[in-house]
Amino acid sequence: MKRAFFYVLCAFFLSTATATAAPSFSGSTGMINTPSADALREGQFSLGYHDFKEQKVGTFSLNLLSNVEVGVARHFPDEGSNQTLFNAKWSIAPETVVTPGVAVGVEGIGDGHRSAYAVASKALPLGFRIHAGVGNGRFNGAFGAVEKTINPVSLITGSNTFPATTLIAEYDGDGMNYGARLSIVPGLKVEAGWRDSKTYIGASFTY
Repeated sequence: MKRAFFYVLCAFFLSTATATAAPSFSGSTGMINTPSADALREGQFSLGYHDFKEQKVGTFSLNLLSNVEVGVARHFPDEGSNQTLFNAKWSIAPETVVTPGVAVGVEGIGDGHRSAYAVASKALPLGFRIHAGVGNGRFNGAFGAVEKTINPVSLITGSNTFPATTLIAEYDGDGMNYGARLSIVPGLKVEAGWRDSKTYIGASFTY
């Protein structure tokens, strides 16, 4: 009985840790505008799109080597020139039931203002997960995020279920951002929220 309980507990924590993996604005797997310790697994890739007031951002990331994720973010501002930025992340330690996942990475390669960081992520009971990191450049020292996953619930009006939803609150080194990320079908997520006090919408697909 104790062993069975342990296996259920492991599955709970690990499924919570990977359920919301999606690209951030920068292209790195993470929250809204901050990276997490998650990295794409072998053979995986992700596509993302965010529409943020005066600019749109398209991202593509893939697993290059074992525990190494690389990606690109293409910025399309309403005014000014388009910009292509690269990022890379190395997952140093995977998350377990008792220890956080740890990763180091760099974002903004290509604009002369690179931002290096180290981040740790850990699932908690009741669908919560926390992320905390330090970095230079746009991270301005410390950054962090809290996410809460809400499991699907049956609607009163029928047999349909509401998509699994993750609520996100983060500090990206400059200010607070808030969002909601919905898992529509396996791999496909849509999201909306506030970044820099401006609304945004986005979608991503991870395979």
